[in-house]
Amino acid sequence: MSSANPARHVLTDWRPEEPEFWKATGRSIASRNLWISVPNLLLAFAIWMVWSMVVAKLKLIGFAFTTDQLFWLTALPALSGATLRIFYSFLVPILGGRLWTTISTLSLLVPAVGIGLAVQQPETPYWVFVGLALACGLGGGNFASSMSNISFFYPKAEKGNALALNAGFGNLGVSVMQFLVPVVIAAGAFAPVVGAPQVALDGEVRSQLWLQNAGFVWIPFIIAAAVAAWVGMNDIASAKASFSSQAVVFKRKHNWIMCYLYLGTFGSFIGFSAAFPLLMSTLFPEVNSLQYAFLGPLVGAAARALTGWVSDKFGGEHVTHWVFLAMAAGVGAVLYSIGAWGAEPSFTLFFASFIWLFAWTGIGNASTFQMIPAIMRSDMPRLMPKADAAARLKASDMESAAIVGFSSAIGAYGGFVIPKLFGESLKATGGPETALLIFLAFYLSCVAVNWVFYGRKTSMLHGPQQPSILGAAQ
Repeated sequence: MSSANPARHVLTDWRPEEPEFWKATGRSIASRNLWISVPNLLLAFAIWMVWSMVVAKLKLIGFAFTTDQLFWLTALPALSGATLRIFYSFLVPILGGRLWTTISTLSLLVPAVGIGLAVQQPETPYWVFVGLALACGLGGGNFASSMSNISFFYPKAEKGNALALNAGFGNLGVSVMQFLVPVVIAAGAFAPVVGAPQVALDGEVRSQLWLQNAGFVWIPFIIAAAVAAWVGMNDIASAKASFSSQAVVFKRKHNWIMCYLYLGTFGSFIGFSAAFPLLMSTLFPEVNSLQYAFLGPLVGAAARALTGWVSDKFGGEHVTHWVFLAMAAGVGAVLYSIGAWGAEPSFTLFFASFIWLFAWTGIGNASTFQMIPAIMRSDMPRLMPKADAAARLKASDMESAAIVGFSSAIGAYGGFVIPKLFGESLKATGGPETALLIFLAFYLSCVAVNWVFYGRKTSMLHGPQQPSILGAAQ
């Protein structure tokens, strides 16, 4: 029992699948690590997406960047964040969750400080802003390692809900940022510390902005969260693994299938989060729609955090099936709201349809992640026919964590692809219909893929071999 003492940081005896251990020791330790992880991940999402708010104000304070340059500045954090996730997904078993959470959170100081300094100098060259945009991707990378880390702490029966809570409350960072940044950049309360305001010119209207606050406001929170991670989190000795041992997931077909499905759920969430404000203002310029932008990510994050138990109870593969059907219906509603099939354009229907889409992306984010441990445990008897139950369980947990991290990396590319598709559709046809039809076809393909591999009664999750497999794994 002493080996699980949090004061020692490294847990050398960790058996969450054993009910007595979990009740007496495991649950409290896992919960502490989860609730320290959450604010660290929330800050990562806030920094990842804060650049979109900064970019929207650069022209107002005198930066002479073209619209195309501003678009690329908006897109680059998603591109770098997704790419960093590929590497971050393997680092927890190598370095330990405690150390890597601390380091990765402290790295958020680079874009936070950099933004605060750069926007105060009108002569700051474009390449500096490109570098800062890419640095904001450090926040995007953190998700992969955070989810991989938390997955090690929980038993199979509670893993889906734990991952949903970690990711859901972490995703709230987007809404927190979209709500907080407009307030702090308009306030001069910190002026003596953060510097003088910039003069913003919007048409004939002059105002003052402290755009540097968009970066500086996060600094104390980043430091506090990193300290909490270092002091309060644990490493699990049995979760240690080299990159080569984790890299076996690249040979697993289910890794790539789940990457495809997660691109449909999380990729849609982060992509819609980035594109939603601009799309609203473009299609409905008469509506002051930007004030509502934070509601979409808020609903998606809340849905993810609150619905993990549904997948634990009914099976992630069943929930995922309905998720993609609902998202296809949501895209159809969006098309109708902007005039498809002879309908009158309606901002109310447009907004409601996107809120519907955000909600189902959140549910799907939880359900797809719940599927991964179940899939790998079901597949281990085939992959390791001569191994005993304990070895299969350890291997499945390690591979599941790697797949969770890697699929989150691939899914994050949706944050780049979706705004790009909307932009290309608008440029080519004057409307977003082409992009929306592509999304509709993609969601229907996800329905088919999920059903073929996991949802039908003869799939690996429902075949006659399933009871013995799960029994062996447990």
